[in-house]
Amino acid sequence: MKPRVLLVDDESAARFGFVKYLSKAGYEITEAEDIAGARNCLAAQNFEALILDLNLPDGSGFEVLDTVRSVSPGLPVIVVTGAGDIPLAVEAMRRGADNFLTKPVDMASLEVFLKKTVEIGSLKKISASRQRLAKKEAIYFGESPAMQAILDLARIAAESDTPLLISGETGTGKGMIAKWIHGQSKRSKSEFVDVNCSALRGELLARELFGNLRGAFTSADQDRQGLLDIADKGTLFLDEIGEMDTGLQASFLKILEEKKYRRLGDVKTRASDFRLISATNKNLSAEIEAGGFRQDLFFRINLLTIHLPPLRERLSDLAGLIRHLLVDLGAGEAKLADDTAAFLETYSWPGNIRELRNVLERALLLARGSVLAPEHFSGLQSAVQARSNHEPDTLEAIEDAHIQAALRKFDNDVTKAAAHLKISRATLYRKIKQLNLKQGI
Repeated sequence: MKPRVLLVDDESAARFGFVKYLSKAGYEITEAEDIAGARNCLAAQNFEALILDLNLPDGSGFEVLDTVRSVSPGLPVIVVTGAGDIPLAVEAMRRGADNFLTKPVDMASLEVFLKKTVEIGSLKKISASRQRLAKKEAIYFGESPAMQAILDLARIAAESDTPLLISGETGTGKGMIAKWIHGQSKRSKSEFVDVNCSALRGELLARELFGNLRGAFTSADQDRQGLLDIADKGTLFLDEIGEMDTGLQASFLKILEEKKYRRLGDVKTRASDFRLISATNKNLSAEIEAGGFRQDLFFRINLLTIHLPPLRERLSDLAGLIRHLLVDLGAGEAKLADDTAAFLETYSWPGNIRELRNVLERALLLARGSVLAPEHFSGLQSAVQARSNHEPDTLEAIEDAHIQAALRKFDNDVTKAAAHLKISRATLYRKIKQLNLKQGI
């Protein structure tokens, strides 16, 4: 596509010369002879550059320049002015013009200026796009020691192509961490392919991953590209990998080892150079014991591991998370009443960050621009009250709850839970048996 240039000059002879020369040079020129015409053109379509005469019949070209800088701040502008108006050209540069030429214009010089200006404008657009993408994908790790350690692990993961397993409860931000790692990695210019293994089971998941040839199954009326094709040179994110059928696990293990696969119904072998990031809310060690997950696949996917703690275990990050989510919801100016933060810390957040985001979004609607107060979180108020009415009131109940919390915190790892509780592993096993806890260990 030819670069589109808007030419604003009140002299028809000058416009004719510009159009004739620049059209041959490969540009698509749109003409305007005054400020009104220029504004109409700017409103009607996008341009790669603007050539602007400062002396126009209905006012100064500065008005057009000001319009451009307010509605299209990245549009490159070349100012054309008379030899006696150099101070005006200097002022135009100060107000945002990129270059200026004096009349009579040397067309060869103009072409060089225009080419450089269009290239710079294109680079500015790419830079702005990347900044918007970076802002969109920005996440808040938190200031707590646990999350700072996770940030360090995430940075290590971003520098590597090693398979990564992210574990944690639903809503803790496993997908966001995976996207952040991809965005910081050398594969960031290629695709991040997100597959939810719990939404697609068995044959459906195989079709999505591998693709198929026409006629491979009843409804296969055309050749179809698989997600492994799309993930080539990029990142494949398998969310809830613990839900993958064991039969497909065997096929996927072979793909991980060889980075080769076949589309359904095809005999041709294809290659895909993808980096694997997996996520799960299950205890895969327990799944292996129960026969629901292959041990050999587990060893292949968790060469690096990141465990995200639930929100209730890092409430010191709650205030920062709220600020981040409010900005993400377009409500960065929203304020919380003095007692709101303390109230939100009394809730256990079973849905973690995902629930927090939904709760804040609903509260913003109820507040209608006013300060966010506890009454705007009515759904939480009843949950907090119900929780306070069911607090354990006997020593045995308190001990039971404390042990269960420790086991949940360390994903049923008895060694870590015992160290946290400052008791021996034998004592913890005895307590579990006495309290009849069904933790699946």
